[in-house]
Amino acid sequence: MGHEKCVADTHIFPHEQSFCERRPFRRGFAGSSRFRASELRKAAGDRDALAKAARDLRYWNARRASAQLVAPDPDISTVQFGSTVTIVRDDGREQTFRIVGEDEADPARGTVSHASPLARALLRKAVGDVVKAGRDEAEITAIE
Repeated sequence: MGHEKCVADTHIFPHEQSFCERRPFRRGFAGSSRFRASELRKAAGDRDALAKAARDLRYWNARRASAQLVAPDPDISTVQFGSTVTIVRDDGREQTFRIVGEDEADPARGTVSHASPLARALLRKAVGDVVKAGRDEAEITAIE
């Protein structure tokens, strides 16, 4: 039994792994194998760091193996994977989000996972539609 068994594997999301054709593999996948291999070499003398780097390499290899590139639909009349959507919440706050893959999502930077409740509520909706956004509702005001 190797030391790397002491480090739990990173959770692989059960949802379809999609990336937008406009910006494929921007976070995580771009050069991940080279980067992780470099980490493994650097950590050769540190068993804990080596185990963590090996775990990360298994994770990114599994993610890359299941990734699907999604070409954007030229019809932007409804929200789709890769869309940038502006909503106005009941309290008047205007927010803009881009719907991306799980590994790219960072709500603080305006990107939400396609598997998130907000994105699922927005998908296939059009400007003027009202959706559930958290505890309240929000109206879609723009789709790019």
